[in-house]
Amino acid sequence: MSSPLPSAANPEFAGAQVLVTGAGGFIGSHLCESLVRAGANVRALIRYSSHGSIGNLAFLPPDILSQIEIVAGNIEDSESLQRMFENCTAVFHLAALIGIPYSYHAPRSYLRSNIEGTFNVLEAARRAQIQRLVITSTSEVYGSAQRVPIDETHPLQGQSPYSASKIAAEKLTESYVCSFGLPAVTVRPFNTYGPRQSARAIIPSIISQALHSPEIRLGNLTTTRDLTFVTDTCDGLLRAGLVPDIDGLICNLGVGKRIAIGDLAKLILERMNLEKPIVLSSDRLRPEGSEVLDLESDNRLARERLAWTPQISLSDGIDRVISFLRTQPALADASRYAV
Repeated sequence: MSSPLPSAANPEFAGAQVLVTGAGGFIGSHLCESLVRAGANVRALIRYSSHGSIGNLAFLPPDILSQIEIVAGNIEDSESLQRMFENCTAVFHLAALIGIPYSYHAPRSYLRSNIEGTFNVLEAARRAQIQRLVITSTSEVYGSAQRVPIDETHPLQGQSPYSASKIAAEKLTESYVCSFGLPAVTVRPFNTYGPRQSARAIIPSIISQALHSPEIRLGNLTTTRDLTFVTDTCDGLLRAGLVPDIDGLICNLGVGKRIAIGDLAKLILERMNLEKPIVLSSDRLRPEGSEVLDLESDNRLARERLAWTPQISLSDGIDRVISFLRTQPALADASRYAV
């Protein structure tokens, strides 16, 4: 068994040069913050845009943000990506297209970003001789559960273009571990949530509607999800970047409990002391064959190999998101469904 980590702020990160792709995203911004607090020198790759946005990094405390080297680029550009890997000891790859509904409309975009982009990251890591590459996958690779809880040996099912692209990215990573000895670890987070998350995600969507709409409009109310607070996911990622002798490991990051979406909406309304009708909205339904019905993680491997244990309860995590969205009205726009 690998040596356990005493905490996310393990001193082994002190002074290490670390690259985070997708740093301007929801999980990426939280991971950058965690890495700075752990003593790392963080290089944050954000997607270039002409308006100069740094995404969710803008929410970081000024003293944390000032310590981060922000670079703009694109993981689909292999030449520029290679330069960003220079002098890095560890890389956390989070850059991806993640919206499942949008993958039905633009599947080729997911091929380019999630498959070709991951290939570029793997090649850059191999050439730069990175000591540890952490690939962020998703529980969506399992599709609808054939058994619960879901362990890492569960069959993979590409039930959406998004999930298929992440399966391909995982298999590319596996090939680089086997063929080139790349020191890569793949983690499969189960439905991470928290402050800064897009309003298209289930928890901020429900909260936003509860704040500003007369009713809560949702898709399938009976599907179940295993919800993990973002700081717990980041703690698992940090551990995956540090624990020795786990090259090639693939492990789940999930709480190990599931809740139906309808019951989740009721819980959120209860935490907000509100009563509003919860209604099924046909425009929020996935295609029948693409709907993932049940997700519940078996997290024993992460507990054993990473010494990882989730700390934040669902009620506590929901309260934190409610508090955040109450102070960020622009992010809680429930006037339209965000695909």
